[in-house]
Amino acid sequence: ETNTLPFHPFEVQQGDILRMEKEYQVLKEQLKEAQEKYEQLQSRNSEEISALKELLRKSVEETEVSKNELDWLHQDLEIKVKKWQQEKKENQENLKALRNTAKKHTDANDRYLKTIDEKEKQYNEYLNTYLETSNKLANEKVKLEERIKKSEDDCQECVKRAVQAEISVLKNWRETEVCKLNGMAANAETNLKILRSLSSSASAAPKLKSQIDSWEIFISNVKKQQDKVEVEYELKIQRVKNGVRNCLTKTETVDLPSP
Repeated sequence: ETNTLPFHPFEVQQGDILRMEKEYQVLKEQLKEAQEKYEQLQSRNSEEISALKELLRKSVEETEVSKNELDWLHQDLEIKVKKWQQEKKENQENLKALRNTAKKHTDANDRYLKTIDEKEKQYNEYLNTYLETSNKLANEKVKLEERIKKSEDDCQECVKRAVQAEISVLKNWRETEVCKLNGMAANAETNLKILRSLSSSASAAPKLKSQIDSWEIFISNVKKQQDKVEVEYELKIQRVKNGVRNCLTKTETVDLPSP
């Protein structure tokens, strides 16, 4: 068999060795640059180390000073720690008292919340009862208002009928009294005419004059009584129309004796 891969096993693909040589040259140049940078850094680090040694010396001196200050601070700190411990003790006692007070307030708050829940339940029950009662009362109120309106209408009708009845009674009484007085006046007029006819003779005139005068006075009194009756009954009728109560009374008349 003939080997058809002349660069195997040195190259996987043709040109790998040439490519590796180029990479090697590049790496050599990078190494050279790195060495130069290393030397520069080493020189710079020497200067920095000298500066740091000087700083270290100053720091040691400052540390001594700081140590003295630290000792003083320790002493001051011990004083402050003792003071702080005393304050801590007092604060713990105060905190304990505050916790007890807070516990009392918390217990009281729990009781109040429980009471509020109970009161709220009672309030809701009372509110529901109130709403039910209010609805019932509203319905009853509507019914009562309807009954009141009907009663008022009936009352107005009754009052109207009563007023008409009272006016009718008063008119009847007035007509009765007026008719009675008219009858008395008519009889008196008849008697007066008879007396006047009899007094036409000269001999009877002196004897009948007093009787004629009496009958004339009687007729005048009857008319006055009639006017009085009509006026008083008319006033009563007007008062009844205006809604005045207890007007249904007879007018007192004077009993006029005939001459």
